[in-house]
Amino acid sequence: MIARDTGWCLRANRWGQWRGLRRYFAIVSRLGDGVFWYVLMGALIAFDGWRGLAASAHLAATGVIALTLYKLLKRWTRRPRPFASDARIQAWVAPLDEFSFPSGHTLHAVAFTIVALAHYPMLAGLLIPFAASVAVSRVVLGLHYPSDVLAALGIGTGLASLSLWLVPGVTLFG
Repeated sequence: MIARDTGWCLRANRWGQWRGLRRYFAIVSRLGDGVFWYVLMGALIAFDGWRGLAASAHLAATGVIALTLYKLLKRWTRRPRPFASDARIQAWVAPLDEFSFPSGHTLHAVAFTIVALAHYPMLAGLLIPFAASVAVSRVVLGLHYPSDVLAALGIGTGLASLSLWLVPGVTLFG
């Protein structure tokens, strides 16, 4: 399992050798640090008033829980990043912290996308490709193993689902 994870990571990391792809994924990763989501929340408030404020508050609450959960998991698992474990893997950008599991960028992107789409389904064409790009960027940039990203996908989906269940009147499918 570990060898397969490393193999997939190494193959994806080679995509970073292409300057255009590396630049694209570095930009997406940087936006996934929070900038994209903060701008989205501000835009929802600016363009949809109180409804946008309610959606943004829902996103912010989900984000705080996601951050807490992600930090606890990182501290508990302490999995080294791919570039730290295998000299063949290049870190194309600097990591935000020392450990790999789970991918916080992916966890947040998935959770935010699901919650945002429950409020504004018309944003699917923007949010789904962005969240997918964030997830792929983490492996291409040498910062996460594919299993870190897949675990974050599951955790983010579960967290968003719980969040939607707890907020009356907001559902993903209508």
